[in-house]
Formats: sequence, C-alpha cells, structure tokens
Amino acid sequence: MPNIQKNAVQPSGILKKIRKIFSMNIGTMLFGMLFIYMLFSAVLYLTSTNIESYQVISGPLSRNETYTGLAIREESVQKADTSGYITYYAREGSKINADGAVYGISSSQKTESSTELSSENLASIRNQMLSFSKGFNGSKFNTTYSFKYELEGNILQYAGVTGNSVSTSEDGTTSVVTYGNQTISKAANDGIVLYSKDGYEGKSVESLTASDFDQNAYHETDLKTQNSIKTGDSVYTLITDEKWSLVIPLTEKQASKLADRTVVRVKFQKDSMTQSGDFSIIEIDGSKYGRIDFNKGLIRYASDRFLEIELVTNTVTGLKVPLSSIVTKEFYVIPSKYATTNQDSQETGFIVQSRDKNGKDVDTFVHTTIYASKEDDGSGGQTEEESTSTLYYVDKKDFNEGDVIVSQKDQSHYTVSDVGVLEGVYCINQGYAVFRRIEILDQNEEYAIVSRNTDYGLSRYDHIVRNADKVNEEEILY
Repeated sequence: MPNIQKNAVQPSGILKKIRKIFSMNIGTMLFGMLFIYMLFSAVLYLTSTNIESYQVISGPLSRNETYTGLAIREESVQKADTSGYITYYAREGSKINADGAVYGISSSQKTESSTELSSENLASIRNQMLSFSKGFNGSKFNTTYSFKYELEGNILQYAGVTGNSVSTSEDGTTSVVTYGNQTISKAANDGIVLYSKDGYEGKSVESLTASDFDQNAYHETDLKTQNSIKTGDSVYTLITDEKWSLVIPLTEKQASKLADRTVVRVKFQKDSMTQSGDFSIIEIDGSKYGRIDFNKGLIRYASDRFLEIELVTNTVTGLKVPLSSIVTKEFYVIPSKYATTNQDSQETGFIVQSRDKNGKDVDTFVHTTIYASKEDDGSGGQTEEESTSTLYYVDKKDFNEGDVIVSQKDQSHYTVSDVGVLEGVYCINQGYAVFRRIEILDQNEEYAIVSRNTDYGLSRYDHIVRNADKVNEEEILY
C-alpha cells in the first residue's frame, strides 16, 4: 500500500498566543496581580490629599533668650609679702575662713616642718582622700593639684599653725605667721580663693565701659607657679562678698521687653542651675544693659568672668500645637438649668418635648456631651433670669434647631436656636478625625500654647492633624 502522509493541522497564530497565556505558571500570575495593586496604590497616593500629623508636646511657647553676662564682684589681688618659693595651701574656687592658711613661702623649694597629728585628724584626712578618690574624673586632672593644696592647708590647720611673729597686710585681707622655714600667709577675712587675675578686680558696675564686654580682648593670667616669686608679686585673688552682679548687653527690643521687670529668673548654662536676681536696666556708653544683682550662688561661678545665661521669661507652659491645626466648630448653647440626670444611667442630658400623632406631649431624654460651660454674658437673647446662668455647649448633631427642652425643676421651656463657637483641633489617635476642644493661653506666629486641663481636650503625645483645613470631622484617614 502506498504510504499516505497526513499533514498535521498547524494551529493558527492567535491560538498560539492564547495557549501561551494559559500556560503561564501561578507565580507569574501572582506577580502580575501584585504589580497592578502596587501601581493602583501609587496612583491613589499621588492623587489623594496628603494629611500630615503632629504629636502634641508640652513646654513653653518658645525658647528663652540667651545672653552673655559679665560678672562683677568684690575682689582684690593679694601680693607676696616676701620672696622665695611658694607652696599653696588653699583649694582654688573654695571658700576659706578668716585665719585660714592660703600659701607659704620659703627660701628653698624644700620645706622643713614637723607636725604630729591626732588620730582624729588622720581619720579626717583619710576620709577626705577617700571622698576625692570616689569622685575623681580623669578628664579634670587639674583638680588633683587643688585637692593637694587643700589637704596641705588642712594639715596646717590641724597642727594649729602659730608663730611668734605675726603681721597683717595693708588692706587687712592677709595675715602672716612663720612655721618651720616657711612664712605662712593667712586670710584675714572670709572669702573665695582664686589663683588667677584678669584686670577686672576692683571694677564696679558703675565704672564699666563698652570695651569691657569684648571677650576677644579678654585675658586671664594664671598666678600658680613653681618658680621663685618676688616681694610684691601677685599671688592670688580673694573674693570677699557673696553679693555679685551680672551685666548683659541688650538690644532696644530686648530692653523694651524687659523694661517692667524688677526680678528675673536666671538659668546658668554652665550647670543648668537657676536662681532669681534683682533686675534693672542701666546705660553704659549710650547703650542699654541689664543688671542682675544676686546675693548667693557666687561660689559656683567664681572662676568665670563671662557666663552664658538664659533669662526665664516665657513662663506660660502647656500643650504646644501648630496654628494650622486649629479649627472652629459650632455648638448649640443651652442654659445649664435645663440639664438633668437620667436616673437609670446617671448620664447627663436634656429632656426634649415633642408631640405624638395624637397631639399629646412626649418627653424624650437625650444624652449629649457637654464640651464647655461658660458664664452667659447676656448677649444670647435669653431672659434676665436665664442670662445669669451658665451656658452648656452641646454637639449640634444631638439636637435640631427648634427643639423644645423642658426643665425638670420648674417645667419652663427653652427652644434650641442659639449657637456658640469653640476652638479645637482634630485628634486622629484612632485613625479618624475627632474634634477636641482647646483653650489658648498664648501664641506666636506659628504655635499656640493650650491648657492641659480642658474638658474633652488634648493630652500630651496625642496625634492631631497639622493641616486641619484639608480634613472634615469624623473623616477616616487611615
């Protein structure tokens, strides 16, 4: 039999494409669906209104202004009464009592003295060394030398340094005794010891000039030395009064803002401590300066001539919100005398009176949230008796204009019509916009400070809508 070849029917091009589509695996289909979803979400995001949230924080409206103050105090530079090698016995920046040993001078670098201390004194010295060791900070190694001076001074004090020759300096701030081969100089008055000078000693607030505030020209001289000194050389500075002053340069705007103040609260940037001082505005070389007088706290800043400070003038604190978040909402205003309490649920509300189809009066209790209560100013059209009451602000969605409310006390009637306005923001903690009432205490061009204790108000860390003009109340945002 002859071979008969049958030509296979070849599928058309369209059929091939259909078969190719249906031959795709499940992974390809899932990827395609995911791509379409992502594309749709991107288009939706780009075309929708961008709602920005803001987390409510607490604090003042703005930062307090900072200043650089020049410290003026009662101080004098003490001179050496003799020449020789010096040994320090007072800790720098510490307060020394009158008759306390400040330094000693001997003809040689090696001092010769013999002292026998009691067991109590030795125990006290050990405690001082232990305390210093526990609080030692390696980044402030120079405090070791100050502690050494203090310890040696205490040893002299325990030994009862006396001598058969005693003299007093001309200004009466230093007395001198001999001890071994040293001449010991002792403070004649209480004071704070500094081993430096800067040329401001002896200056008063009245003698200051504008050039005294130039920090670039300021120079401080360290008086501590291991070399021999001469009679009349400067040895240390003694501050003899706890009263001191800070003088700060002011612009005309700052001077005007502070003009009515007689007392200011000062925060020192060095250690964040605060204290109050008497304030006045003075003129130096034709410019305005603020003078702050203190009667304590000097020992903390005795080594500083210029101090960075903050005047605590922004005392209004509360919750801080952007002005762009603030909206207004209308409420129905109802006198408080018409409010009643449901006996079963103990909820506060009002009795709304209506008529049924038979013309009989029907009383319905309506529970509502009272957002605010304010004294009536008499401008709402109420009677004289009603105008003396408190007005309750209730949500308009709970009532209709023209509703008649009846008082359970005297059966008087009130027709709902008056409208009041409250300020608030939209809280979005739950994903949709909820009105929260605010009471503004202070504000500037960008932010407002609102009370923490407002009924149906905000709390710290609440999330609110920053651009409130783009949102409607109860709108679902996410």
